[in-house]
Amino acid sequence: MATVEMTKENLGQVVSANVTVSVDFWAAWSEPCRVIGPIFEAGSEQHDDIVFGKIGAEAQLEPASSFGIQSISPLTISREEVVVYSQPGAVPGETLEESIIRAGEFDMAGVHRQVAAHQAEQSAS
Repeated sequence: MATVEMTKENLGQVVSANVTVSVDFWAAWSEPCRVIGPIFEAGSEQHDDIVFGKIGAEAQLEPASSFGIQSISPLTISREEVVVYSQPGAVPGETLEESIIRAGEFDMAGVHRQVAAHQAEQSAS
């Protein structure tokens, strides 16, 4: 599957409609972005069960901010609407593949419990 162009208008729908989504926040001027582009595209061809999306971070500041992005070029993987992996900079193909495998192995019930506990703690303080 080829990568999907994502924007603030479709990001929420794509993430909520798919179990696993990998997003590359990129900028044309960024050397790491130019390095990871072909690696990310190759990953999208190998994993039909994962949506691979690209967000032009400069033009789409709101989605980048909602993911807590502070530097270009972060690569994220979310599963069941929770970011389970985020790595800035150029990621080698092996690292991307390992991260995809690890993201698929997470006990998401446990992750959701941890997220809920953290949110409850934040609300209490």
